[in-house]
Amino acid sequence: MIKGHIHSLETFGTVDGPGIRFVLFMQGCLLKCQYCHNPDTWNLEGGKDMTLEEVLSEIEPYLRYYRNSGGGLTVSGGEATLQAQFVTELFREVKRRWNLHTTLDTNGYNDGDKIKDLLDVTDLVLLDLKHIDNEKHIKLTGKPNERMLAMARWLSDHNRPMWIRHVLVPGINTDEEDLLRLGRFMGGLDAVEKFEILPYHQMGVYKWEALKWEYPLEGVPSPTSEEVDRAYRLVEQGMKEAYVDKVISGITSRQ
Repeated sequence: MIKGHIHSLETFGTVDGPGIRFVLFMQGCLLKCQYCHNPDTWNLEGGKDMTLEEVLSEIEPYLRYYRNSGGGLTVSGGEATLQAQFVTELFREVKRRWNLHTTLDTNGYNDGDKIKDLLDVTDLVLLDLKHIDNEKHIKLTGKPNERMLAMARWLSDHNRPMWIRHVLVPGINTDEEDLLRLGRFMGGLDAVEKFEILPYHQMGVYKWEALKWEYPLEGVPSPTSEEVDRAYRLVEQGMKEAYVDKVISGITSRQ
């Protein structure tokens, strides 16, 4: 019997996809983001084992709220694609039983072809792009960003709806050229339905302290509303530049 390693669950999520959602947080992650507010999800061996039926029984009492709000089920983490088989079976079953909308929240550190079965039963992907610069991405997360960018391109090439999300951390990914580059990259993609900047916060610091780990962003403030607005403007500028380049390239190719 297939089981998932579950970190926690939320029955009334409102920020992890459209509508009101049941949010299942999977255990395990290969990234070590400096701002992670759930570092206790990193351990691949942690969490609570749950069967599909046990998870489904947690969802069922709240179906009316999810349906009436245009919501559904979101699987997050940790990194949900590390348990792709379990999540695939879960998505298939909620669709078969209740025709629920499914959302996958992922850092993109996987291969689209390898998890195609999962993506085939996923209605929306929330893709976290943490840094467009590879070296800075390694410093921030411990891993390069090639896989994340490749996942974004795979979703675009296969016309899979996605929301791209970017945690904005002052002094880490607020450089003007980096934000322009992020916009240019996104401007070259199809199927991006929404872009969200998530302001960095310190709400997870107590978990680092509980684990007796040194918090790497000690003293880094949350971005101001002006900094968030500036980041949106720069990303949008980059997207417009990419669009203009695409149009010019199309015209040139037809000549």
